[in-house]
Amino acid sequence: MSFGNASLCDEVDKKLIVVLRDGKKFIGVMRTFDQFANIILQDTIERIYVGDKYSDKHLGVFFIRGDTVVILGEIDPDKEVKEKKLTKVSWEEINLAQQAEREKLQQMEQTKRRIMTESGLTIDSILNLDDF
Repeated sequence: MSFGNASLCDEVDKKLIVVLRDGKKFIGVMRTFDQFANIILQDTIERIYVGDKYSDKHLGVFFIRGDTVVILGEIDPDKEVKEKKLTKVSWEEINLAQQAEREKLQQMEQTKRRIMTESGLTIDSILNLDDF
């Protein structure tokens, strides 16, 4: 097994899912790549998952910078068609659900910070370990 850009040769002309640092997921057929692991996807869709729902946005030919890629993997077309545990919804509906999920996570984070502060724990007190 080879590592690095050389292993991308095996993925040319295959349907891949690419996950970026910001969490976005793109699915398409990889047509080419370069020495920086920049890749070109054809017939690309952006897919968003929220709970048991998902939605796709068609983008066509798409360029992805190699330094933004977290992971990529081949999609098995047979399993992709058979796996129907998710419900496809409109792009607008999935964006609303994604926004609600973000707001819920922000509320949880604010609650954690409030509880920590009330307990006398702050990020500053944790990071200043020299005081002990």
